[in-house]
Amino acid sequence: MAENLVIVESPSKSKTIEKYLGKGYKVVSSKGHIRDLATTGKYGLGVDVENQFAPNYILISGKKKLVQELKKQVKESDKVYLATDPDREGEAISWHLKEALDIKDKNYERVLFHEITKDKVLEAFESPRKIDEDLVHSQETRRILDRIIGFRLSKLMQSKTGGKSAGRVQSVALKLIVDREREIEAFIPEEYWTVTANFSQFSAELFQHHKTKLEIKSKEEVDRILENLGTLYTVIDIEEKEKKKHAKAPFITSTLQQEASTKLGFTAKKTMSIAQKLYEGTDLGKETVGLITYMRTDSIRLSEEFVKSAQAYLFKEYGKDYVGYVKTSKKNENVQDAHEAIRPTSINRTPKEMEPYLTPDEYKLYRFIYTRAVASLMSDAKVKATTVVLDNNDYQFKSNGQILVFDGYLKLYQDYEDSEDKILPDVLMKQKEFQTDDVETKQHFTSPPARYSEAKLIDALEKLGIGRPSTYATIIDTIKERGYVEVLEKKFKPTEIGIITTDKLQESFSEFINVKYTAAMEHDLDEIALGKENSLNVLETFYEKFEPTVQKAFGEMEKVPPKETGEVCPECGNPLVIRKGRYGEFTACSNYPECKFIKKEPKEVKEIMDCPICKTGHIIERKTKRGKIFYGCSNYPKCKVATWDLPTGEVCPECGSLLVKKKDQVKCSNSECAYEQGE
Repeated sequence: MAENLVIVESPSKSKTIEKYLGKGYKVVSSKGHIRDLATTGKYGLGVDVENQFAPNYILISGKKKLVQELKKQVKESDKVYLATDPDREGEAISWHLKEALDIKDKNYERVLFHEITKDKVLEAFESPRKIDEDLVHSQETRRILDRIIGFRLSKLMQSKTGGKSAGRVQSVALKLIVDREREIEAFIPEEYWTVTANFSQFSAELFQHHKTKLEIKSKEEVDRILENLGTLYTVIDIEEKEKKKHAKAPFITSTLQQEASTKLGFTAKKTMSIAQKLYEGTDLGKETVGLITYMRTDSIRLSEEFVKSAQAYLFKEYGKDYVGYVKTSKKNENVQDAHEAIRPTSINRTPKEMEPYLTPDEYKLYRFIYTRAVASLMSDAKVKATTVVLDNNDYQFKSNGQILVFDGYLKLYQDYEDSEDKILPDVLMKQKEFQTDDVETKQHFTSPPARYSEAKLIDALEKLGIGRPSTYATIIDTIKERGYVEVLEKKFKPTEIGIITTDKLQESFSEFINVKYTAAMEHDLDEIALGKENSLNVLETFYEKFEPTVQKAFGEMEKVPPKETGEVCPECGNPLVIRKGRYGEFTACSNYPECKFIKKEPKEVKEIMDCPICKTGHIIERKTKRGKIFYGCSNYPKCKVATWDLPTGEVCPECGSLLVKKKDQVKCSNSECAYEQGE
């Protein structure tokens, strides 16, 4: 009897799932996407814009052999189960597999794994469905929009600014960074002062005069205040309040990326890569199992099954006072899919027990996810906050204190949240008058808004409804790789080309490259996914306005002139400028093509050591035409020493060639000599 064929995206989870399913099932991997838009046709879009935006899909380079093998396996199988990831992109991959492998409607089912555990995988096979065409249309529309905007604007920017690319979401993210930089540049610091009375056991800060809030703007104002102060301070009010500190909701994709950035120092890309491994499966010796649920989600929902098991665990470990409630939130319009929050697949797989099976970074992230999910179901922490107000000649000073009276969720989550007690002395509660002449004044200046860190940029993108959490890591990587931003003290500063690209896009495309339009487009894509909007309508409405704007910009947008170096061309006297070529920047005449002068820049030579072979030259670092580093003698061609591996500075005692360090071992660089140091 033919086997049932199951196709997943990742090779790492195919063996695990095959073990769960047992006899009669063969699980194989598509290794991600198998098809993408071609780069042929009008403007190289791979989309027939004049024929209802019909996409032209081709196999991704290197996937032909895999697809042939999958086709063969499909023909040999009774039933095909498409088990790609449970999101829009996964739905689209399943559709591409069905189309490319010629799978008939009656011969396939779609199954979704929200967690890679035996129970949940078997449960998924009990409720299969067909491919959701609305989700596929939404993802396809996103891909077509991104291709049209990306290709057309990138070509424009390359010809007008020297920028490498532009994109529907990428350019809006860059605009946020550029706009913030301009806020910082335009910021005018404002002076302000603080006045603090210091007592033997506490201090109090001036905040009111005649019970009206004070804002002290100058030294003159400070001096007037000091003239009116006596040495006697009278307690006029004591306020004690018990406040609750609520546990944070379990992680969704964006909050995981943000918190892992600030608390663990992980980039969004690193966080998602590690989370993918934790989801796909970890070898625990006796079994291989996914440790967390699917990590691309916008929902803070937790399954009833997990809630019950977690609450039972909390009751057993900490007692009934620590068992809390399930966190809920108002329905977010941007929530994409009905996934759960990111949580451990089992409450019993504690971080401590899993640590031996994980790398240090995997352990850090798993512990964070586990702790956050469990702590979200714990009771509130309780804090006793005390405020004491003292009066001195109608000037009011305030001293604040805070005591943690019940730790609640902080019992588990304290390592990830700052919670310090500031205890006011008992004397403040008992004594009515205090004396001091120790009054400290300090000058301050207001600070400009901070540049975006990775966490803050992700937070802004999410709140503004731009892009999808699963794309944030790629967006950030792209603007860094394109040289549009540099990272200073873990914050983004736009480069000159980043600012120029943003300004040029705003010059002609402010209608499209802005927060409001991009968020509205996300809403349209959501509506397509729900079957409430037609993808063709969305594409036609967009393209009717966009393409004429592009055509106009190609004709009217002024090209950014190349930057002058301050030198003149030795051949024609025109200014020398910095141009960009295939292999980077170079200096050439501004009068090109009439004058083809190119300045030869002196090559930076990195000397490694004296050459032990010819004894007169130096071993230097060189590069091939493709940029690969090798080591050779500066006396070439007289001395033909050359090696890919770093030389040690010694010669082989057997053949006289260079000795090199290769994989922590010293060997002879002559491939015909078998000498290894230590023999």
